Amino acid sequence: MTGLPPRNKVGLVGTGMVGASFAYALMQSGVANELILIDADEARAEGEAMDLNHGMPFVSPMRIRAGGYDLLAGCDLTVITAGANQRPGQTRLELIQKNAGVIRDIVPKVVAANPRGTILVATNPVDVLTEIAAEVAGLPPGHVFGSGTTLDTARFRFLIGDYFDINPQSVHAYILGEHGDSAVPAWSMAKIAGIPIADFLGRDGRRADATVMQRIYEQTRDAAYEIIQRKKSTYYAIGLALRTVVEAVLRNEQTVLTVCSPIRGLFGIDGISLSLPTIVGHGGAETVLQSPISPAEIELLRKSASILREMYESVRA
Repeated sequence: MTGLPPRNKVGLVGTGMVGASFAYALMQSGVANELILIDADEARAEGEAMDLNHGMPFVSPMRIRAGGYDLLAGCDLTVITAGANQRPGQTRLELIQKNAGVIRDIVPKVVAANPRGTILVATNPVDVLTEIAAEVAGLPPGHVFGSGTTLDTARFRFLIGDYFDINPQSVHAYILGEHGDSAVPAWSMAKIAGIPIADFLGRDGRRADATVMQRIYEQTRDAAYEIIQRKKSTYYAIGLALRTVVEAVLRNEQTVLTVCSPIRGLFGIDGISLSLPTIVGHGGAETVLQSPISPAEIELLRKSASILREMYESVRA
């Protein structure tokens, strides 16, 4: 595609279902002018590029190409979704041994081709792999970060909105910590129209008591397992989540998202990546916020960090 300015260029390493769903969502957003697709299965990446390009008459012009890592030169952001998929009954943390090796192989190639770009990790377990990717990349703070609990937070908001029959975009609530079993629901910060969830009265007199809140949290935590049991994998919602993060970077939106990045000192946590509300802009995870969560939630967050740090140490090079 000629005539496009050399800006808003995005790379994607891994064109499985998550990567392809993200590419499809990004293509429709109109925010990027160029997308590079890379996969160990070169034919797969080429096929995805062909299929996406055939939809170009229906969207804003952009250039989509498949090829090698050299094509990543000049990318504002490279998204990594490559790695083994989570199997039914398997936790995200059980994926770590194989996918740690994948990240250690891919990240140096990305940095060599594009040393000034930003890297967004989506491969699971994303918290541990983001820590490994940041260590391997050696880029400035914030330039390597992960999708974290952006999807968990979206599920959380959807379920709260569904319970109260309210648009989830009107729900302000966050899932912190691990993208997985030790995720922390920040109920102390959850609000609708500025009203704390515990005090919110629905149109039918509905309230969220402790039992309801626990059920919503469990549904949020277990959503991936439920979906995988039914359709083998999850990809649409994470594809949209990744598009949202990428838009925040390309547009320098300064949007607060629950991405994960290396935490060094907040809430007494050090030496591991996990998710906290973070200002995301052109520099990636630019500012991690020390949100006013309750003492009980801080303790749960520290426990989540301890679990992740133990897993990280088990695969540390």
